[in-house]
Amino acid sequence: MMWTHSDDSRTSDPDAPVVIRFPALGDAVLLTPLLAALARRYGRPVHLLTSGAWTPIVLGHDPAVGEIRSVSSRRAPYWLTPSQWTAVRWLRAHRGPIYLCERDEHAARLLARAGLPAGRIVRAWDHHPAQPIHWADWWLQVARLDAPDCPGPHDDRPDIAPLPRLHAPAEWTVQTREWLAQRGLAGRALVLIQPGNKKTHKRGRIATAAHDKHWPSGHWAEVIRGVLAGLPGAAVLVCGSPREAGLVQEIVDATGAGADQVLNIAREAPLPRLVGLAALAHSMISVDTGPAHVAGAMDCPLVVLYGRFGWLRWVPRTAGASVVPLGPREPDERARLLDLTPAAVLAAWHTLRPRATAAPVRSGHPLPQAADAAALRTPA
Repeated sequence: MMWTHSDDSRTSDPDAPVVIRFPALGDAVLLTPLLAALARRYGRPVHLLTSGAWTPIVLGHDPAVGEIRSVSSRRAPYWLTPSQWTAVRWLRAHRGPIYLCERDEHAARLLARAGLPAGRIVRAWDHHPAQPIHWADWWLQVARLDAPDCPGPHDDRPDIAPLPRLHAPAEWTVQTREWLAQRGLAGRALVLIQPGNKKTHKRGRIATAAHDKHWPSGHWAEVIRGVLAGLPGAAVLVCGSPREAGLVQEIVDATGAGADQVLNIAREAPLPRLVGLAALAHSMISVDTGPAHVAGAMDCPLVVLYGRFGWLRWVPRTAGASVVPLGPREPDERARLLDLTPAAVLAAWHTLRPRATAAPVRSGHPLPQAADAAALRTPA
């Protein structure tokens, strides 16, 4: 049973481990190995204190998750935020370990208000390794930590695979297929383009070129034209949030392609449909953002563009599909998406192993056999 934000502070399982995490969309996907590992270790579903409308959508069908308690805002004043009051009472109703997976002061304040003893709290960030590590690998390390006053069961079994995954209802794919049929796209190879990141969009305008995750509309248009040339008959779906629809349309218009070849779906892709599309698509080309992690969790072949934060900790992981990260491996303050050329992105895309049900990629020129991220960057 899944519980979301309500005025009811009761819990159906007071001994369940509680994870506190206020994730963006990609962070919610990356959290799934921790949830699965804790559920297996403790032999019961995990409870989650969280925020964001997307979190119950992507995690609410996960068998590793029992209750989801959402706060409307963790930053708003406590006395003005009833969902925080309920969350505090809900925390008090638990007697098992609390895995604090946030390092901001807002999560700590909620714990302090709940008055939980320090011996029941696992403070994940006190155990972060000095060397960079992928989120999925680190979350599995956190799952083996114990709260001093309530240690968890000993588990000698090997770690679960450090692969984020989503448990999507079958009807999401069925409904997506119906939508594709209505749009005249049934049976066509689909390539998803995700050009935007929430941090590069503000008040309806793409952020200036100074932002490390900005890539110009003309670059995206050139990539899309290359995709259409390499995959005849395909449909390119340019994704984004509804508020990005105008910006997505700039990219669509810049391609000069027909309306049946390149589609702006920014107003037509709620999260369940995006999950369904990722399960069906030939591939995705994306900036470093949440939908790329959704696609990876659905085993969609991917090219992902990275700026100054690098890809070592953030690259999507798949069960078997190809993932090519472009940009620096580790953080580099000088790196920008503008360092990457459309030719490099297309070269990386051509190296993806297509899904068994996808149309083969065609190319009129030799392509690298392996996509080395550093080699595909624009030379300095």
